[in-house]
Amino acid sequence: MRIADVLRNKGASVATITPETSVSGLLTELSVHNIGAMVVVSPDGVIGIVSERDVVRALQTRGAELLRMPVSEIMTTFVATCTPNDTVDSLSALMTTKRVRHIPVMENGRLTGIVSIGDVVKTRMEELEAQQEQLQAYITRG
Repeated sequence: MRIADVLRNKGASVATITPETSVSGLLTELSVHNIGAMVVVSPDGVIGIVSERDVVRALQTRGAELLRMPVSEIMTTFVATCTPNDTVDSLSALMTTKRVRHIPVMENGRLTGIVSIGDVVKTRMEELEAQQEQLQAYITRG
């Protein structure tokens, strides 16, 4: 299965945030959208990604003052990305290798979606269920 199939099933909308947005504003947006990470964009395009994990780690060292800081202070600037033509298998390997849970989908330099580890697991579960149904049908037919 390809990433384009995953996006077709889940939708291609991506919640984005600017680097100047406060961490407090980030937390509000994460809560409103019920998501775990946001892509950080500037007029030049994708410049980072910031997750709830980034906030938790930064709180340990910076305390409550962190909430007033811009997300650019805690965002990850190296962003692992994929394309709609990549396979779910390759994305799963990338997530494991890079130890990330969210991968923006890029096509021709443009942000076209985001895939989370939850999306990958859901896709895997659907594939396994379909295979099980096919095997059961094969067995019962003789």
